[in-house]
This record gives sequence, structure tokens and C-alpha cells, in this order.
Amino acid sequence: MKVLFIGGTGNISTACSRLAMERGINLFLLNRGSKTRSGLEEASVLKADINIPEQVKAVLKGQHFDVVVNFIAFTPEEVKRDIELFTDICDQYIFISSASAYQKPPSHPVITESTPLANPFWDYSRDKITCEDILTKAYREQGFPMTIVRPSHTYDMVIPAAIGSWEDFTLIDRMRKGKLVVIPGDGSSLWTLTHSDDFALGFTGLLGLRQAIGHSFHITSDEILTWNQIYEMMAHAAGVELKALHVPSDFICKVADDFDQQWMRGNLLGDKANSVIFDNTKIKRFVPEYLATIPFSEGFKRTIAWFDADPSRIRIDEPSMQLMDEILSRYQR
Repeated sequence: MKVLFIGGTGNISTACSRLAMERGINLFLLNRGSKTRSGLEEASVLKADINIPEQVKAVLKGQHFDVVVNFIAFTPEEVKRDIELFTDICDQYIFISSASAYQKPPSHPVITESTPLANPFWDYSRDKITCEDILTKAYREQGFPMTIVRPSHTYDMVIPAAIGSWEDFTLIDRMRKGKLVVIPGDGSSLWTLTHSDDFALGFTGLLGLRQAIGHSFHITSDEILTWNQIYEMMAHAAGVELKALHVPSDFICKVADDFDQQWMRGNLLGDKANSVIFDNTKIKRFVPEYLATIPFSEGFKRTIAWFDADPSRIRIDEPSMQLMDEILSRYQR
């Protein structure tokens, strides 16, 4: 099977790339440079900027793919561009959407693929919804062979906190220095974190699966945790005792607004402040081998080990540090 990944070297997509090659897939990566992550050297790299269609058309001239996957499409304009670029050169197009597109706040805590898509809090999620609408219309009217995948909070080489870190090490640095960290709300809302290696198992099962065309899927772990449990596990993996303060999400967002970080409203009110339980029946029905087997307590130890293995990865984001300090200071006052 011949597959093109647009992206393919990110937090989610690196694991998908590795597993695809392990399964003998002839993998092509489209990106702007010639270098790729360790372990992906056997992939064929096509050098082009996806945002410059003329470049893409030039490097793809004469090519045909069983599957094209775009891990880095976020706007309606980008999806419209992809439909034009790939209609005649692929048998399946997979769009990476987001589980944050599901109804917020949820009218029912159990999320299935039939849960309505509606998020008034986050423009990121609304853009993903519009992208899905465009693809669905193209499938219905033109037969465009799309499949939609909605990851939720998926991690590997990132810190999957509700607030304080993502690609940086800021939150763990605070924990190791004995500083307070912020937990939104009372920490009792339910959440699911999925290791990228687990996600990749469900995802690669959809590659080239003709029955999946026209369908949407979320792929998550079945492990359900509270945010209190998540932060306790993070601190344990970092080798320290947790010191945390619970702060209402609305309060956090008001302080973030003053720091010109309005995206926090989407991040919390449009996503992580809500209790959700993902029903993975559909992906298991289409990909019977799918089963998430990496509990967060184990997966996050791997994440910490990855950061600690190379000091250059230990990056502290000063704006995030300042925001947490300000939230704690104002709330304690």
C-alpha cells in the first residue's frame, strides 16, 4: 500500500508513521525540509510546502496513492485546497479533526460519533467542524473518498496538562522545584488521555479500509481519570510530591485574557473543563485489533524519560510560568 502523510513527524503522527512502516506500507512524507525524526529514515520524503499548491502539484506529478492523510489541516481553505489537489490521485483521504468539536458543554457525558458537533467556545474546534462539513458535502456530491478521524488528548513527547505545558517542560519544572501548580475546577471532572502508540494502532487499521470511507471515528483510550489523578500521576513520574491549588476555570480564563491568551477559554471551557467518556465501539468494530493498552501512569513515565534523556528538550516557557504565577497570586488574594 502506498500512503502519503502530510505532516507525519508530530506528536500523534510520528507513532503512526513508525507503525505504518513496520507493517510494510510504502510511506511518503510531504514536508518543507529533507530531515525527519529518528526511526523514520526509511520513509520517502517529498519536499514541498503544502501551502503552496504549485509546489505540491510539481512533486506529486504522476503519483497515485492508496491513502493521503493530512495531519496539519486546520482551516476550511486548507481542506478545499486538499480536495482540489488529491481528488484524482488518491483512493482515500483521511482528515485529522478533533474530539473537541463535539458538543460543549455535552448534553450527555458518553461521547459517540453521533454526538452533535458544536463548540461555541473555541474557534479551533469550529474550524474543524466546518472542515468536516466541507468534506462531507464533497463525499455526498462528488464521491470524494474521505474518512474523518477525531483524536482527543493524545500525548507522547508532550506534557498533556490542562494548563501549564504542552511541548515545553514548564509544568514539570514547577513540580520539581516544589512550586504550586494550577488544577482547573475541583479536579474531579473526568478525562481521557491516549498515548500516541495506542492511537496509531487504531489509526493504521483505517488506512486503505474501503468500508471506512464516508465515516468518522474517534480513537481514544478507555481509561477514565480525574484531573486530580492525572496531576498526581504526573508528579509521581517526575519523582516529586504534588503541590497544587484548585482554581475555577472561569477565573483562570479571566486572568489569561489579561495575558492576551484568549485561547485558554477554548482550551478549558470548550474542552478540558467538561467531563467526557468516549465510547470506542465504532473504531473497534471497524478495526477489531484496536485496544489501548498503555495506562497514563506508564505512558507518562516514558514521556518524562524522553525529556530527561536530552537537556536540550527541557524548555521552560516563561509566559506560561508567569501566567500560572499570576493565576495563583490573584486567586490566593
